[in-house]
Amino acid sequence: MGRLRRSRTHKAQRDVHRASRTRARKRDLDQIQLYDLRPAARAALERQPLDIEKPGLAQHYCVECARYFESDAALQTHWRSKLHKRRCKKLREPAYTIEEAEWAAGLGRELSKPKTGFSNEPLGATH
Repeated sequence: MGRLRRSRTHKAQRDVHRASRTRARKRDLDQIQLYDLRPAARAALERQPLDIEKPGLAQHYCVECARYFESDAALQTHWRSKLHKRRCKKLREPAYTIEEAEWAAGLGRELSKPKTGFSNEPLGATH
């Protein structure tokens, strides 16, 4: 009849190790927002000189995803893909600032409390 057990039982662990590798690390969203999406930097990235070390001689580059492609057809297909559209949607959101990160961790000082329509005083209470 044959074996019924799956051959790879530690797949999830392997994927975690692959995701944590730094040798093929892509640029983070905040780096792309701050540097690469500026018009001058974008033009430089889209018109790179020939480089034999990079895929497609560095002529087919997606700025939003920070990826090189072998051909123009592959780049056009990538632009229509869900991965590219999701990445563009994330890039439209503003990047977190250092102050927001410190405030979320409880380290920053709170300048003003959020305004809500509710108060902590009971109804009918007067001063």
